[in-house]
Amino acid sequence: MNYKEDWDFYFSNVDDNLASFYLDIGLNQIAPVDKMPNFFYVSLKMSDPREDGLSSNREYETLIHIEDTLVKSLKDKHDIIYVGRLTSNGTRDFYFYTSDTLLIEKTISESLVQFSNYEYDFEMKYNKDWSYYLNFIYPNPRQLQRILNRRVVENLEKNGDKLIQPREVNHWIYFKTTEGREKYIEKVKEKGFKIEDIDKIDHNKDFKYKLRISRVDKVGQEDVDGYALYLWELANELDGDYDGWETSVEVK
Repeated sequence: MNYKEDWDFYFSNVDDNLASFYLDIGLNQIAPVDKMPNFFYVSLKMSDPREDGLSSNREYETLIHIEDTLVKSLKDKHDIIYVGRLTSNGTRDFYFYTSDTLLIEKTISESLVQFSNYEYDFEMKYNKDWSYYLNFIYPNPRQLQRILNRRVVENLEKNGDKLIQPREVNHWIYFKTTEGREKYIEKVKEKGFKIEDIDKIDHNKDFKYKLRISRVDKVGQEDVDGYALYLWELANELDGDYDGWETSVEVK
């Protein structure tokens, strides 16, 4: 399959419980995969979860070893795609799609026999449209924007930025109409944003009307989510497309 794996995580709530998803976001480029219509999962009961139901540091290495063993065994013997996992309410669920269901359960049992102190369940379902991945495992648009925000913040940190110094932060937004762009400009000016560039682009037939704005802001994760999600939501309200933010690395 011709796609680039792109693994990341996000937090959510499942059945009123705190949940952590870790998944291959890149699969969204090719899903649904027609030759992989069968969805199955292995639900493992953790032995030492945190009070909030997520995994503890004490059990981390064991859970990773179980995951690696399970995924490798299934990939070695079957035509499968590992799409991700969910950790919540004291359990860790591993999610897969496969072309053929024959002997899948046997392979799971054989791979987990060495972890006999862990209880697990297994279930297989026909899911040709990949709705379990696309509608349940994959992040919603707001969650995805938070992931993208975090990636930029983490990149700043990797380059030595302590995230202390406020600095100019630029944002790019594209609109279907000039009317939507003008209304957006009116709203963001009230929030202290400066208009840096207004342009029209021809290569994007749906969102032709470009806008770049800036404001001096802090770039900690909570700070970024505060203003970036506001700009993202406002863009959605006005038929716009928020295309992310960029700033300088400050190492002093």
